[in-house]
Amino acid sequence: MKNKIESIRKELGILQDEFAKAMGVSRQTISSLENGRYNPSIMLAYKIAKFFGLTIEEVFDFSEFEE
Repeated sequence: MKNKIESIRKELGILQDEFAKAMGVSRQTISSLENGRYNPSIMLAYKIAKFFGLTIEEVFDFSEFEE
């Protein structure tokens, strides 16, 4: 699933390590999320969106699941 995590995080000047700590996950998890190799749980997706002050749909691209 595509997402805007990396671009939003960089725009806010937040390092991967800092973001990972804030989310309670490893830096490797953040890297995998940003590269589209890992889909987050609904709770992690919610936590990420809330951290950025956005909706889940503003951070994650669900268009591949639409008919």
